[in-house]
Amino acid sequence: MAVIWLVFLVYPVIALLRSEAPVPWVVVGWAALVAFVVLYVTGFMHGMRGGGGLGRAPSRRQWITFVALIGCVVISIPAEGGSALSFLPFLMSFASYGLTRLWHWITTIAAVTVTALCVFLLPGGISYLSVLAIVALLGVVNTVSTWLILRSAEAERLGLELATSEGREAVARDVHDLIGHSLTVVGLKAQLVRRLMDSDPERAKAELADIERLTAEAIAGVRSTVAGARGTTLVEQLASSRDSFRAADIALQVEGEPSALSPVQAITASWILREATTNTLRHSRARTVRVRLLPGRLVVEDDGVGVGLVEGNGIRGMRERAAAAGASFVLGPVGGAGTRVEVTW
Repeated sequence: MAVIWLVFLVYPVIALLRSEAPVPWVVVGWAALVAFVVLYVTGFMHGMRGGGGLGRAPSRRQWITFVALIGCVVISIPAEGGSALSFLPFLMSFASYGLTRLWHWITTIAAVTVTALCVFLLPGGISYLSVLAIVALLGVVNTVSTWLILRSAEAERLGLELATSEGREAVARDVHDLIGHSLTVVGLKAQLVRRLMDSDPERAKAELADIERLTAEAIAGVRSTVAGARGTTLVEQLASSRDSFRAADIALQVEGEPSALSPVQAITASWILREATTNTLRHSRARTVRVRLLPGRLVVEDDGVGVGLVEGNGIRGMRERAAAAGASFVLGPVGGAGTRVEVTW
């Protein structure tokens, strides 16, 4: 996208071709123009790859690039004259999208001020009135677009925090229910064992065996819940599902990339994929599973025996988790047999 707007540098090119400045200054002007293009494109690419801007702290390279861009503009003035104003929209955009919000305002105000002074104070400056209009309009566009981008990123961050918080609350609730029930039963059985130890030792042994079984089940349940909470990323869950299916001699086909879903959507998708994997391993007798990742959509299909008549806890959990995330959940057959799980935001 940064390269497309370079077409507007045709005005400095025309100015250099028509320049009546001494040859050395014209040469410097051409060199500055080429350097400006290289710095602008590489700087924008660096920012898009995490170099800073739009809420991220700019790297040292971004600041150096910005200063170098200004330097290129300054040294081109002797050869280009007022046409050097055509560089200002590029400086404004670089500051808006590649630096901080403060420097967006500083650069925008400075660009509008400098252009206005040239238009109204320099002889023949009125010919650059169109540049002033472009600079002012671009200032408004950059202000609005960057504000929307920052608000969107903030909303995404808050949504991710909310989804994570809800996930933690769900884990805490599951552990509370599991441990609370198990410990209540264990406590009652322990009291019974204490009363039966002298009068009925055999029954006391049987109750102790039940206590041991309940304790083992509670420990296994807690481990399962905690293990599920740890698999928070969709990438990790895909790897985990692949390993599980490989161990069961089931082929896994993945279409699309995890990045097709937003971070918030990926949390829910990871949880549902984990449950779908568990259900497939336990009930489907499938030989192949296909996972499709599309923008705002997760589809899990298998070629097993199909959907049962009664929904178990796993399916209800997937449906509830999807509803909590504002997504629709569809479970049904695929083809002549098999099961299809689809979540759409």
